Formats: sequence, structure tokens, C-alpha cells
Amino acid sequence: MADSDPRSKVFDLVEEHDVRFIRLWFTDILGSLKSFSINASELGRAFDSGIPFDGASLTGFNAVEESAMVARPDPSTFSLIPWRPGGEDAVARMFCDIEVPGGHPYEGDPRSVLKRALARAREMGFEDFQVAPELEFFYFRSARPENGVPEVLDEGGYFDLTTLDAGSDVRRATVLALEQMGIEVASTHHEAGPSQHELDLKAAGALECADDCMTARIVVKEYALEQGWHATFMPKPIGGANGSGMHLHQVLIKDGENAFCEADDPGRLSPVGRAFIAGQLRHAAELAPLYAQWVNSYKRLVPGFEAPVYMSWSHRNRSSLIRVPRHVESEQGGLNAEIRCPDPACNPYLCFAGILQAGLEGIEKGYELPDPMEENLYHVSPEQMAGMGIEQLPETLGEAVERAVDSELVLRTLGEHTFTRLIEIKRREWDEYRVKVTPYELEAFLPIL
Repeated sequence: MADSDPRSKVFDLVEEHDVRFIRLWFTDILGSLKSFSINASELGRAFDSGIPFDGASLTGFNAVEESAMVARPDPSTFSLIPWRPGGEDAVARMFCDIEVPGGHPYEGDPRSVLKRALARAREMGFEDFQVAPELEFFYFRSARPENGVPEVLDEGGYFDLTTLDAGSDVRRATVLALEQMGIEVASTHHEAGPSQHELDLKAAGALECADDCMTARIVVKEYALEQGWHATFMPKPIGGANGSGMHLHQVLIKDGENAFCEADDPGRLSPVGRAFIAGQLRHAAELAPLYAQWVNSYKRLVPGFEAPVYMSWSHRNRSSLIRVPRHVESEQGGLNAEIRCPDPACNPYLCFAGILQAGLEGIEKGYELPDPMEENLYHVSPEQMAGMGIEQLPETLGEAVERAVDSELVLRTLGEHTFTRLIEIKRREWDEYRVKVTPYELEAFLPIL
């Protein structure tokens, strides 16, 4: 085996660190991390032919009569797991591509969905889609509070330190663990809500970044659990407080350069950048189940809590869906487009695939970008908004799913299998949610009706 083969490096690391078990990671259609372990002695077989498993019980995967799946590990994702014992019997992980017997990619594998979107970008002359996510989350005392209200660890606010920020030491341990796993963290801080935190990852290619987001979510939870806490990426766990978003800074790369910048003036948005943003704005509503996939996601996407609601763009205005800050440069130099609607509980593979496909659609079809809206849109009435031609994002998961049902772009992005299964699962979730009688209804109406 050639030294340049990434598999060779994995074998060397397994021997160097006395790795006994390797966990093979992948996600179901909803972005839940799945895993099974193999002995290190099985590594060669895993690389050569993959490891077969039964996918019938995994959400969104094939039915029982078509359940044979193969997990083929990606050697570039090999990493030791820092919260498992070191020395003898160390544990490592690799992300897998899911195949059907015979070696063909499985259409229902979220990683495969993103790879198809990246292939389209390459066909259009873009060698990479770089993404830098800002992951927000909460630390709570317990996952199941006795009174039904999550118990926070502090009453801190944005950038607070000292005793108000009870999670700073745990955040530090989390960052160190991520760095041990090869994931670069740009910054971390206390967010605006009580017991709310943010972890900003450095820019990476979209596939690597989606893997990094999945890893970051489990690492945050593992290190919170060591303290007896519960970490959650739930979009809106506390009513009346800011929810958790996953703002994404995006750049298309062409010929090694930032394609969003004018060649003669990196401070200006290029025609490619303008069309890309126009595509994301035009298709934002139909893509909503990919970046805001839970009923709770739409409790976050409301005016007044720093979450985007209106399909507009700006340079400064944080109430817009997409922001192109003039004063912030991407790692590639020049501008980046920050899309603010995704939340950290989404499936990052499907989310990144959807927003990339929408942007590419704008470039391919020459969409025109409207003028930026720099005023605070939360202070503009719905009538004025309609007069300006600015549409609002779906207000519920039910509305979002029905917008996606009619979307040719979403169907093409996901493929028929994933599209059909996701719509089925999300319709069921919405139906189960809307028929529940809530404590609010009992408190407000039972005494008077």
C-alpha cells in the first residue's frame, strides 16, 4: 500500500496508539448520530469491502425487505476519541459513506446527498464550498426537569465572564477535545440567553464541516455529561429567551480564490456572489425543513429574538436572512455570505446540500439580487413588507413541509427516496404536535370555556 494512501496513515495511527476498537459513525435522515464498533483487526476488511449492517430500523433508511447496507469508512475522518480510555484498548472513530451491496452509494445516506451537491458545484467550475458554522447551545441541570422548565446554570448574558459564566471551564475542555480530534475552533463565548453558549468552528469544506458539526454536538454533550449537566442544541428550549441558531458563513472557491469577491476589489460582492445569494433567498421558504427541521425550530424563527424571519439580505441588518458584512473577511480573503436561518439541531449534510443547491440554482439561472434592506425589519409592518415584496419564512413546520412538497429543487437535492421519507416523517411529526393539548390551552381556556 502506497504511503500516500490515507488508509496507510490510519493503520500507522492504530498501531501507534494501541487502538483496539473503531467506531463507525454515520447519520440517519434526521441527523441523529449512529454508530457501531469494529475490532481494529477488521480495519482492512472495512476499507476493502465495507462492513455490512441492517438498516431497517434506522429512521429514513430502507424497509425490512431492502435493509442490507454497507458502511465504508472514510479514512480522512479517522480520529481518536478523547473521552474514551487511552493507552491500551484506545478507541477511535471514522465517518462512513453508506452503500448498497455492490458498492453503489445509498440514496438515503445524508452524506451522499451533500456529495451530490458538491459534485454539481464542481461541474459548474467551483472546486469547493467553504462553510464556517456558529453553533449555539444551552447547558441545563437536567434533561428532564421536575417542574417542566429547564434549570439554567447561570443568568449570564452576551460575552459574560466571571461567575456568571458557569460553563467556561467545560467549554474550554470541549475545545481542547475538539482540537485533539483535528477540529479547529475559532472562538467560543457565553451567548445572550441564560446558560447559553456558542462554539465557532473555523471554515472547512462543506463535507468536512458537516462531519465536524456532528462531532462537535456529541463532544459538547459528552463533556457536559461529565459534570452531570445536559447540553442541548434544541432551537428554542426557553420561552421568552433567545433561541439557538447555527449561522453559516459561506464562500464558493474558484481557481483557489473567493468567488464572491470582485477580482479588482475584494470588498465588493461579485456577480457570482450576488446570484448565489439571490438563489438562497428565492428558495429559502421551500428549503426550510432542511435547515429548520423540527416543530420547535419555528418557535425560534419569530420576530424579536435576533432570529431571521424575512427573506431579505443586508450588509449590517441582523433581522435579514443573509448578511454580507463588509468589515469581516473570510479566510479566503474578501466577503462571505452569512446565512442566519439554520439551527444547530438540523441534519448538517442535508442543510448544507440544500443551501448550496439553492445558491448554484441562482448562478445557473442568473437570478437578480434585490437591493439590500438595511433597516430593522422587525419594526416594519406586514403590510409594508408585502408592499416591498419581502416574503416571510414559514411560521410552522406544517407550512414548511407543504412548501417543500411542491419544490422541484428540494426533490432534486434530496433524491426521490430521501425526499419521500423526509416528507412522510415531518408530516407525522407535525400531525402529532398539532393534536396535542398543551399546558397553555388548559391554563388559558379550561377555566373559562
